[in-house]
Amino acid sequence: MTNFGTHCGEIREHYGIQRVEATFQTLDKINSNPHLLPNITLGVEIRDECWYAPVALQQSIEFIRDAITPPSLDTCRAEVNVSSASRGPLIGVVGPGSSSVALQVQNLLQLFHLPQIGYSTTSRDLSDKSRFNYFLRVVPSDYYQAQVMLDIVRNFGWTYVSAVNTDENYGQSGIQAFKELAEKVDVCIAREDSVLSSAPDEDFDKVVNNLRQDANANVVVCFCEGRTVSGLLRSTRRLNLTNHFLFIGR
Repeated sequence: MTNFGTHCGEIREHYGIQRVEATFQTLDKINSNPHLLPNITLGVEIRDECWYAPVALQQSIEFIRDAITPPSLDTCRAEVNVSSASRGPLIGVVGPGSSSVALQVQNLLQLFHLPQIGYSTTSRDLSDKSRFNYFLRVVPSDYYQAQVMLDIVRNFGWTYVSAVNTDENYGQSGIQAFKELAEKVDVCIAREDSVLSSAPDEDFDKVVNNLRQDANANVVVCFCEGRTVSGLLRSTRRLNLTNHFLFIGR
C-alpha cells in the first residue's frame, strides 16, 4: 500500500492481523449477548494508517466525512464493501497504535466531539484532559514504564547508564520521564541519543558508535518502538558489538 509517496510495507502479522481478528471476535461476542447492548449491533470499519500521520489523518477525515454526510445510493453502488444499510453512525475511533500519530488524529477528532480510544498509546501528553478531552486509553502512560525501568536499574545497582529513544512522541516523553526520575535517585545518564524507526542503517550505526564512546556505560535504557530496537540490534551486529550493550526496554 502506498500513500503520500510512502510505501507502507508488508502486513505485520502481530501488530496487524492478530489485532484485527481479536477485534472481530470481541464484536461477535458482544453482539451475540442480548444482555450487553439490547437492540444495538456494533460494527467496525478498519483501515490501515501505515504508522504514518498523514495517512492516519486522511483516513480519519474520510471517517468523519461519511459520518457527517451519509453516502448516497450512487456512492454505495460504487463501493463494494460499504452500503448505507450496513453503515451505522460513527460513535468513536480505536487507534492509531503510535502515540505521535494518535496525538495528531485526536486534534482532528475532538473538533467533532468524537471519542478516541488508544490501545497502545502511552505518551504522557495524552493524559492532559485540557488538551485531549475526548481521548481514553487502556494502557498506562510512559511515566509508569519509566518508573519500572528505573526500578530495574536500581535493583542491579547500576548508577551510570546511557539512554536512547525513538525520535517521536512516545520515545521523547518516555525518556524525559526516566531522566526526571533518575535525577532524584542519583542515577546518571552517560550518553543520550535518538533515532527514527525508519532511519537508514547509517543513522543507527552513528547512534551505536555514540553509545560506545563511554566504556563505563554498557547498560542502555531504551524507550523505543519495535523497529527502532531491531535497527539498533542489527547495528551492533554490523559493528561487532553484539555482547557490548545490555538494552532495557519494554
